[in-house]
Amino acid sequence: MSGFSQVQNSKEDVKVGLVLSGGGAKGLAHIGVLKVIDSLGIRIDYIAGTSMGAIVGSLYAAGYSGNQIDTIFRGVDFDKIISDNLPRAAKTFYERDNAERYAITLPFDKFKLKLPSALSRGQNTLSLLSKLTLHVSDVEDFSKLPIPFFCIATNVETGKAVVLDKGSLAQSVVASGAFPSLFQPVIIDNQILIDGGVVNNYPIDELKAKGMDIIIGVDVQDGLASRDELRSATAIILQINNYRTINDMKQKAEKTDIYIKPDITDYTVVSFSDGKKIIENGILAANKETDQLQKIVDQQIKKPKPLESIKSIDTIRINNINISGNEKYTRSYVLGKLKLKPEENIDYTTFVEGVNNLAATNNFNSVVYQLRPTKNEREYDLDVKVLETPTRTFFKVGLHYDDLYKTGVLLNLTRKRLLFNDDVGSLDFVLGDNIRYNFDYYIDKGFYWSVGLTSRYNQFKKNVPAAALLSDESSMNLNVNKLDVEVSDFTNQLYAQTLLGNDYALTLGAEHKRFKVTSETILTNANTKETTFDNSDYLSVYGRLKLDTYDNKYFPNEGFYFNGDFHLYLYSSNYNNNFSEFSIGKATMGYTKSFGKFSANITTQGGFKIGEDSSPYLDFVLGGYGNNLINNFTSFYGYDYLSIRGNSFVKGMITADYEIFKKHHIVASANLANVDDDIFDSGEWFTSPDYTGYALGYSIETFIGPIEAKYTWSPEVKKSIWFFNLGFWF
Repeated sequence: MSGFSQVQNSKEDVKVGLVLSGGGAKGLAHIGVLKVIDSLGIRIDYIAGTSMGAIVGSLYAAGYSGNQIDTIFRGVDFDKIISDNLPRAAKTFYERDNAERYAITLPFDKFKLKLPSALSRGQNTLSLLSKLTLHVSDVEDFSKLPIPFFCIATNVETGKAVVLDKGSLAQSVVASGAFPSLFQPVIIDNQILIDGGVVNNYPIDELKAKGMDIIIGVDVQDGLASRDELRSATAIILQINNYRTINDMKQKAEKTDIYIKPDITDYTVVSFSDGKKIIENGILAANKETDQLQKIVDQQIKKPKPLESIKSIDTIRINNINISGNEKYTRSYVLGKLKLKPEENIDYTTFVEGVNNLAATNNFNSVVYQLRPTKNEREYDLDVKVLETPTRTFFKVGLHYDDLYKTGVLLNLTRKRLLFNDDVGSLDFVLGDNIRYNFDYYIDKGFYWSVGLTSRYNQFKKNVPAAALLSDESSMNLNVNKLDVEVSDFTNQLYAQTLLGNDYALTLGAEHKRFKVTSETILTNANTKETTFDNSDYLSVYGRLKLDTYDNKYFPNEGFYFNGDFHLYLYSSNYNNNFSEFSIGKATMGYTKSFGKFSANITTQGGFKIGEDSSPYLDFVLGGYGNNLINNFTSFYGYDYLSIRGNSFVKGMITADYEIFKKHHIVASANLANVDDDIFDSGEWFTSPDYTGYALGYSIETFIGPIEAKYTWSPEVKKSIWFFNLGFWF
C-alpha cells in the first residue's frame, strides 16, 4: 500500500495494472469489479489473469466493457461449455447413435482400460472465445491489444509457470483455464499446458514487471476449509492444494495496492447457476474500495479511451485453408467434415458447425483453429491444427430396463481404423433377460457414398393378444385370446449411404432377415414342446431417407424429423408355404417447438403393405412404449406391447413436455390410430380413430439415459397400464 501513497503525491500520470485470479465460477465476481471500474472512469493500462481471471480479463483487454461482458456471460450455457456437449446437429447419424446409447466410454489399449485425460476437450470454450475475440484475431502480440494483456498457464511436464503473451488469444486463454481432469491439456509451442492456477493463480509479480505504478487485484480463491467441511476425498485433496496457494496469497496481497476480496464463501468453482449473485458480490466488494479507487481517477491525467463498437460477425469469407497435424486422415476428409470450400461466403454459425462436425467424429483429441484476417474486411485465412487420437479401441457400457426386454447390460467394443483409415467397427453385446447383439461396420466417406454392414440378433418373450401375430381366421380357429410367444429376429444388412447435408441421409441396401415366432401356449402336436408360427428367411432390398434436426433424441425442444423406409421382399424360405412377393412402406414425421420451459411435439406415422402375401408376421403391430423397436413394431400409449395388428396403419400423437426444473420433465401425451388390413384401399385411414390412448409421465435426464415412469390409459381397453424405462434404449 505504501507504493500507492507515494504515487498519490506525484504529478505524473500513473500506470494501473489489474490482476485477476482464477476460481472457476467464483471468477464471475471479476465482472462486477470491472463494472465498478468502468463506472468510476479508471484507465487500466495492463491486465494479467489466470484461469477464469484470464477469460474475463482477455475480453476486457479485447475492448469489451464490464456491462458487455456481463451480458455475454448471462447468455452462456455453462453446462454445455463444461461438458463439451457438442450440438447434436454436429454429429453424423452414426455418432449420434453412439452418443445416445452408452453411459460410459473408456479408452481400451493393449487389453488395458484407461481413464480419459479429461471430461471435456474444451471445444465449445474455444469456439465461444474465438468468436468473441475475432475482431482482434490479427493481434498476435497481446501487448498490442486495446489493453495490453497476458495470462498464465502451467507446463504439466516441468511444473513451471508459462507466460502467454503472444499467439492466438483464444487458444492461450483456453490453456490458462484448462482445469486438470475437467478440461484436457492444450498444446502451444510444443508445450503441454494446463490451468495456470496450479502454480501461479495471482500473477502480480509478472504484472509489476511491466512497469505498473498501482496494482488493483481481485482475489476469488478459496480459504482453508474447516473440519466440518472436510468430509470427502475431493474436499481433502482441494485443501492440500490450497495450502500453497493461500500461503502465496498472504504475500501477494501485501504487494497489492488495492486488494479486492469478494465474498464467495457460499459458492464453488462450478456454481455458474449463481452467476448473477456472484457478480453482485463483486460489485459490493469493489464498492467498499470506492475511496481508494477514486484516488486513482484523480491521479490519472489520461482518461480511458472511448470503447470502439465491436461489430457482430455474421458472415465471413475464407480464402485459404491450411491444415496441419493430420497423418491418418486425409486433407479431403478434414475438409469434408468441416463442410468448407475456399473463397466462399458462409455464416459464422455454419463455420462453427463445421468445426464441431470435425470434433464430433472423435477421431481427434483436439481441433484448434485460428482465423487470420486478410486485407479485405471479413475475409480470413483459416489455420486448422488437429491432433489425431492415438487410441483406436474403446470399451463402452450402457444400462437399461423396460417392460418388453426387461433388464439389460450393454457391453461394447469399438475399433477405429479397423481395416482402413476412415472406418469403424462396433460390437454390442447385451446381457440380461433377453440376450442380444449388434455388429456395425462403417466406412465413412462423408458426403460421398459410404458403405456399411450391420448384423443384429434380437429376442424377447411376451404375452400378447393372438390377433396381434396371427391372421383373424387363424386366431379364431385356435380359440385362444392370448399367447405367450417368443420372438427372435436375426437381420443382416449391406448398404451404401450418402449425406444430403449434415441432417439428411439417403440409404440404399440389401437385407437378409430370419424371423421366428413360437409359442408354448398351444400345441398342435403332442410330441412337440412348442408351436412355430413362422421360421422363415426373407431377402429384400430397401431404401431409406432420413432427416433429423431434433436437438435432443429423447426430449427435443426444436427441430424436424422424417424417416421414410421402403422394403421390397423378393424371396422367403416360405415356412408356411404362402409367400408371394410384397412390399412394405412406412414413414414417421415429427415437429417440435419450444416456448421457454414448455415444448410441444407433433408426430404422425403411417405404413402400408403392397402385394398378395398373406403372412401376418411382418405386419404393423402397435402397443406399449419404447424406442428402437424391431421390424414394424410401433409404440402406442394405452395398450400393452404388440396389441393391435394390421397390414396398414395411420397414427398421430401430440406430446407436451414441461421442464419443471433442470433435466426434470413432466410429459403428457395423447395418441390415436386406425389399424387394420388395407385401410388405404377402403378409406378407413381417414375415418374417426378406432384406437386412442393417453399418457402422463415423469422423466429425469441422467448420464445413463432417461429414467421414466408413464401412466397410460385407453377408453377402449378401460384399464390403466404403467410403463417404466431406465437408461438409453438399445
